[in-house]
Formats: sequence, C-alpha cells, structure tokens
Amino acid sequence: MALKASELKVGDTYSERLVEDLKRTQIVMYAGASGDYNPVHTDEVFTTEVAGYPSVFAHGMLTMGMTGKMLTNYVGDGRLTEYGVRFTNQVFPGDTLDATATVSAVQDGIVELQISTVNQDGAEVLKGDAKARVD
Repeated sequence: MALKASELKVGDTYSERLVEDLKRTQIVMYAGASGDYNPVHTDEVFTTEVAGYPSVFAHGMLTMGMTGKMLTNYVGDGRLTEYGVRFTNQVFPGDTLDATATVSAVQDGIVELQISTVNQDGAEVLKGDAKARVD
C-alpha cells in the first residue's frame, strides 16, 4: 500500500530494526561488494595496533544502505528524491541498530524526513534527512 500525503502529519514516526548482532562477515561481505578494503574494516591487527580503534568497524555506507532500506520500506521503492546523512559514531561487530524516520514536513506531495540510527546503547551512529514523493 502506497504512503499517502493526506495520511501523514508532522511528528509521525516509522522505526525499524536494521540489524541485530552485526557480524564481521557482513562487514567483510560489504567490503567485497563495495570494493572498499580499507583495513579499518577488515584487518583486526591493523585496526587495533596501528589505527588505535578497539576493533574493526563497519563502513559508513553499509549503515547508510541499511538505513536507506528502512526508508524505502516506509515510503516505497522509487520514491526517494533526496537522501543525505552524517556518520556520527562507528558501528562495531556485535552492534544492534535501530533506525527512525520522523516526518518534519509534508507539502505538495513531498514528505520531508529526519533520520536517526542508533546502536544498542542509544548512541546515534547516523543522522540525516530525506525527501520522498508521496501520493
């Protein structure tokens, strides 16, 4: 069922669990799919001993992609007209991520959304906004 502008109001929210217990394998699979083999995503020894992080961590674009899927689940495929984010914290193996889209405006068949993705500790890992066509 398509989302209707007449059914939306400012403050409405849609939330979804993106991943529970993110696996290192998922991060490595994303490295292969994206071609981004930066060692902070794939090499534990480099990441901890050279880069100084506690562990390898997910690509920001993996988090953005999972959050984008939540958006299209909400507004429908092919309806996003804008989507931009900032990565605010790393996402580590074992993390559970939940995303929320909040309606900030509805005008002329376009819904504007504020987006937040948080980990299991409530720390925001991604913040952004999107626009989508709604009928």
